[in-house]
This record gives sequence, C-alpha cells and structure tokens, in this order.
Amino acid sequence: MTTSRHPLEPAVRLAVVLCLGVDAWVHLRVAPDMQVAAPGGLGGGTLFRVQAAAAVLAAVLLLVTGSRVPYAVAGLVALSALGAVLLYSLVNVPALGPVPSMYDPTWSPDKVVSAVAEGLGVVLAGVGLALTSRRPGEGRATSQGAGSRVAGP
Repeated sequence: MTTSRHPLEPAVRLAVVLCLGVDAWVHLRVAPDMQVAAPGGLGGGTLFRVQAAAAVLAAVLLLVTGSRVPYAVAGLVALSALGAVLLYSLVNVPALGPVPSMYDPTWSPDKVVSAVAEGLGVVLAGVGLALTSRRPGEGRATSQGAGSRVAGP
C-alpha cells in the first residue's frame, strides 16, 4: 500500500518509538518486583515482560516501516498498557485464572513515567496514523474504470 507522508511524520514516528521504549524499559525494570506474588507461575512479572516485548516489537516495526498498520499496532500496545495501569490502580481486580490480582493504588515515579509515556504514545500514534494517510483515490473503485462499458444507441 502506497502512502503519502506529511513532513512531520518522521518526528512523530520517533516520538512514538521513544514512548514505547520508555514503556518497555519501565516494565522490564519493575518486572522482578511484580513476580513476587506468583514466583513460580504466571505472575505480574511475566505479564510485564510480555508487555515490554510487545512494546519493543511494535517500536521496531514502526521504526522500520513507518506505515499505517505499525502505527495502529503501536497505539494498541500503548493503549493496552495504559488501560491496565489505570484499571489496576483504580479497581481491586481479583485474580482471574492464572493472572494474579495486581491492584496497586499507589503511584510510584516509575508508574507515573510509564503512564505518561503510554498516554503520549496513544495520542502520537493516532497523529502518526493521520499523517500517514492513503493517497487520494487509492483503493476506491471508479465509475468508469477500464472494465466498464457504456451501452451505445
């Protein structure tokens, strides 16, 4: 799919990549502490490492391609992390199957930095998606294409 790029798109792409990098760094940094609740199983630490891996993968994909789908993926990865931090900060969600309860109403500096980066990542991924728009007319059927015939008199 061919895209048209706005001159600001590379700067927005770099900013989204940086937001995802901060998200991954914080999640990896605090993962060992989050695993304490379930040291031998699927604990918060494992979930934090999976989130970090998803953020790194989305960042690399976006950095390399800069196309619409990676912007959407990056936005969804950031949104999933932001949603989780807000949910587990505001609601005491009980353990759900193998996922332990990770309720933590306190806001540590790491948590604040991560949430801000995730929020910015969501917004900037949306901006990048808008700046990396399809070319006018791309993918649209025309009324008088090569295969259309007009009946004569």
